[in-house]
Amino acid sequence: MSESNSLKEKVRAFWQANPCGTKFADAPPGTRRFYELVEEHRYQKEWHIPQAADFAGARGLTMLEVGCGLGTDGAQFAGAGADYTGVDLTDAAIELAQKRFELFNLPGNFQTADAENLDFADNSFDLVYSHGVLHHTPDTERAIREIHRVLRPGGRAVVMLYHRDSYNYRVNISLLRRAGAQLLRWEPGVRLVHRLTGESLESLGQHAAQLRNDQHSYLKPEEFLSQNTDGAGNPLARVYSRSEARELFRDFAEIELRTYFLNKRWLPLIGRILPRSFESKLASRWGWHLWIYAKK
Repeated sequence: MSESNSLKEKVRAFWQANPCGTKFADAPPGTRRFYELVEEHRYQKEWHIPQAADFAGARGLTMLEVGCGLGTDGAQFAGAGADYTGVDLTDAAIELAQKRFELFNLPGNFQTADAENLDFADNSFDLVYSHGVLHHTPDTERAIREIHRVLRPGGRAVVMLYHRDSYNYRVNISLLRRAGAQLLRWEPGVRLVHRLTGESLESLGQHAAQLRNDQHSYLKPEEFLSQNTDGAGNPLARVYSRSEARELFRDFAEIELRTYFLNKRWLPLIGRILPRSFESKLASRWGWHLWIYAKK
């Protein structure tokens, strides 16, 4: 097995065991209440998504979501009238997404698929959407070429990648979390970080275990980034600057970039009282989510 395929299998195993969003609902997975809680958390915390994704604008379009997860955004597109297809690397996500659509009587098609090797003909879709997914696949550039291939001429891609020049990466992950990692060596330090940040003791315990198991690897910049984006044990995450994103989408005729989402939890003292209007202004420059709008 090649190094890339080995890494992809690690990515698949991580997300199979941890379908994105499940930790934000305390109801049994697959129940109506579970999906309602996941949706409520998503659009309260990342309140920009409905505007940025423009669910209503997909009405009448044949669309593909690459990395559909639990089907939360997909349900909004389908509910708005899109002819929706969702794919995901894991069977766990596909099963939960299908169940969501069934429970809420929404039309949609689903299949387990690899973003780097989409099983669709050229020029198949008017819109391809992918939120927070392609920075987790080993060959992101190939995945974006696949999106370009399956889009019809004049079709649009809407993709979110993690932003390198963001507060979350430059300050929180690279400085604050790295400094705080040293406290995780001791149990009192774990409790202190819990009190300071509100991060769960369970999550901090997982990070502490990773640190004790292999400190050298855990603190490597690439490894530390992966571990501190989507949970301890996450094998792969990347960040992209605006110029790097433009290079990834160079085959597209038109490209527009926007940044959203300032995770206020990591803004000491002022995060909880920051007005949404000011939050939006800060996020437009230093947001964690880099949205790429590209036309073929």
